Amino acid sequence: MISLGRGTYQARLAKGAADISACQALRHLAFHGVAGRDVDAFDAACLHVMIETGTQLVACYRVLRIETGRDITKSYSAQFYDLTALEAFEAPMAEMGRFCVHPDHADADIIRVAWAALTRYVDQNGIKMLFGCSSFPGTHATEYADTFAILKARHLAPKRWLPKAKSKNILHYNYNLRDEINVKLGKLRMPPLLRTYLTMGGWVSDHAVVDLQMNTLHVFTGLEIAAIPPARARLLRAAAG
Repeated sequence: MISLGRGTYQARLAKGAADISACQALRHLAFHGVAGRDVDAFDAACLHVMIETGTQLVACYRVLRIETGRDITKSYSAQFYDLTALEAFEAPMAEMGRFCVHPDHADADIIRVAWAALTRYVDQNGIKMLFGCSSFPGTHATEYADTFAILKARHLAPKRWLPKAKSKNILHYNYNLRDEINVKLGKLRMPPLLRTYLTMGGWVSDHAVVDLQMNTLHVFTGLEIAAIPPARARLLRAAAG
């Protein structure tokens, strides 16, 4: 069960249709900037985690359990990436998706609570790999040139797990770490969730997918739980405790 509180924020699982509808409304606001509901067929198969302050929903994400890599074609990410290499993963996995924060609540503690709740889920369910699509707002790659150069140079997936291209609308990281690349700006422009994955030893695909429906660029992101540095793992578990 996911239920914990840190400071002014509390994380819990959605309990019914009204809670899931609230998550869908927040997702639409966060991704599209207007009122509506972001709905797809994966919602019914996922657990939905809500992060609240008082009675206000300030962030949410969903989690899909994958029993082993042989079932990874059932994931949301498999619509956009050829994940054949990951079919060899022989342990339980979890796909974290649709992570979003209310535009009026940019607080780093929200990310901390989100990861604490996810850590509790990972430990309680024996998850050995987390994965998902990390989303960059908009569909213009040039503003993320610095970020993509960093990903290409430092954070590509190991060859044994590297996703292959599947979508017809992709962007390879045609950028290199050169003198004119602003590393500080590149890190700042990374989505906060992706930054957290990478600081724990996560890795990414060698290309981004242009998602016109969501108005995002996204990259496949993976994290083997065993690869998390011990000191970081202790901090996560202390927060989840």
